[in-house]
Amino acid sequence: MELSVNTFVSLDGVMQGPGGPDEDRSNGFEHGGWLVPHAGEGQLDPVDGWFREADAFLLGRSTFEMMRTFWSQVTVEPDNIVSTALNTWKKYVVSNTLSDEDAAWGDTTVLRGDDIIDQVRRLKEQPGRELQVHGSWQLARTLHDAGLVDTYRLIQFPVVIGTGKRLFEDGAVPSTYKITSGEVQNGVVSLTLRQDGFGSVGTGDIVVEDGKEVLI
Repeated sequence: MELSVNTFVSLDGVMQGPGGPDEDRSNGFEHGGWLVPHAGEGQLDPVDGWFREADAFLLGRSTFEMMRTFWSQVTVEPDNIVSTALNTWKKYVVSNTLSDEDAAWGDTTVLRGDDIIDQVRRLKEQPGRELQVHGSWQLARTLHDAGLVDTYRLIQFPVVIGTGKRLFEDGAVPSTYKITSGEVQNGVVSLTLRQDGFGSVGTGDIVVEDGKEVLI
């Protein structure tokens, strides 16, 4: 399986607590629910497509508990692909504190220990389409720095939060990507980016030669 990270971000890269005031108040975050006033008709349509690419989900503990609380209540929408996927498909949650009983939500396995990167590598070796990470800020960063993220899917909203957990904080391993798809839908930008280089970023210069601007 390939590994993808799927998330909502602000213009300044914040991914913390987009869906509600109490989704993630850690570090004193006071802007939870910042996505909601900007979510117009059709803006979240790409999310259904994200989930149709998944065979399994990999989540951090906080995101797992938040999703379980919300999506386990969505039981009367048979055509809701997100609800169906999260409630019934294979899930892995990374946690050294959750017991198997605490993690009970459909087909869920707890990944524990100090070798999470190796465990995820083994999951990626299994047949299938995608192992998907949703939200899970700390986990997403760990997987990025290990070079395990094949694809990012982002919906970027036209709002600057100014504080909060960012998808790429300072110190992230330099990487390059190719945009494989992108569209503007009712004021938001939906992007799919595939890793094209890990561990370095090429540089160049802009100079003037014979009166012309030249990139070298």
